[in-house]
Amino acid sequence: MAIDTLPAATAPTTTVAPPKLVSRALLLRFVSVIGSSIGFYLPLSVMPMFADQSGSGGGAGLATVTLLLATVACELVTPRLVGRVGYRWALALGLVLLGAPTAVLMVSGDPGVILVVSAVRGAGFAICVVAGGAITAALIPADRRGEGLALVGIVSGIPGLLALPAGVWAATRFGFTPVFVVTTVAPLLALVSVPGLPRRAASAPHLAASAPRRGVLGSLRNPALARPATIFAASTAAVGVLVTFLPLATRGQATWVATAALFIQPASSTVSRWIAGRIGDRRGQACLLAPGLILSAAGMAAFVCTSTPAAVLAGALVFGTGFGVLQNATLTLMYTRVAAREEGAVSAIWNAAYDLGMAAGAFCAGLTVTHLGYPATFALTAAVLLPALALVRRDRTSR
Repeated sequence: MAIDTLPAATAPTTTVAPPKLVSRALLLRFVSVIGSSIGFYLPLSVMPMFADQSGSGGGAGLATVTLLLATVACELVTPRLVGRVGYRWALALGLVLLGAPTAVLMVSGDPGVILVVSAVRGAGFAICVVAGGAITAALIPADRRGEGLALVGIVSGIPGLLALPAGVWAATRFGFTPVFVVTTVAPLLALVSVPGLPRRAASAPHLAASAPRRGVLGSLRNPALARPATIFAASTAAVGVLVTFLPLATRGQATWVATAALFIQPASSTVSRWIAGRIGDRRGQACLLAPGLILSAAGMAAFVCTSTPAAVLAGALVFGTGFGVLQNATLTLMYTRVAAREEGAVSAIWNAAYDLGMAAGAFCAGLTVTHLGYPATFALTAAVLLPALALVRRDRTSR
């Protein structure tokens, strides 16, 4: 028989509201995030098309290679720049260098000019990423950092998702000038938001210590980090081939084919990255590496059929799915293998693998496409992904 009892008296509790996530300063930061994303992604696949007007397929690849190599090189020195001038001035400089040089392309299509503009734009984007990223971290409450960074990722990802295919669509329909006008204006308009941002990210001291070269180089000598980074670099090399040469390879098809493929690939990557995160948290990130590589290789192999729109779209879907899995699995795996104070080095290595992989893929494909053609180049790219499976196996046995 149940006996009713009165609840014991308890002291009144005070509920502490979580800190506000979206502040005015963070909303202003979103402006520069969107401006830099449009400035980087809108002409990413258009520049190879523009360079190809000179009749050099290799020149098309060099435009992307130059952009990415300049990005990586400038990422290494931007912390020193930020230390001298502060985050606001550094971010403003990055936005100017990302946008303003593109205006030159409206009056000159010389191959040398294209490469110089690409290099300067790459430096500008690197400054935007490093200085802007530090500001972002300072503006997000520490106990809501994961949620905040996810929100910032969506804000930056959606413009990139839309801008990449939109640039190809606009260039094929209206010509290159409208693309270059928007690419010039978008980062420059974002300058109006910079004065509302903090001068220095003093509240995030860990960021200042996250970029020493000794830490990055020392981490690179750690096989537990080098293996996932190398696996990821192999997949980003395929991305470099895709964004550089798919619009050129599908010129005989309807203009919507390349546009749709360049939309499907990052869209499927975004979805699969989120799904992979949930699966990886339950079953471990390492088990996702092999499926990610296999899906990426299968997707690239489908691009061999460039004359079949259905194959191109299916390839973008499958490749994007595999690439998203590898994005999340490699980065999360690397973070779990280091102490908290080494997270900056992991971020630097992972992003360098992203940029250098894309540059290597675009460069090597530019050398082969003139001799082998686009279908064979895509097939070779798919084949190059498979040896990375040996690294996956070695990673499993060495743990």
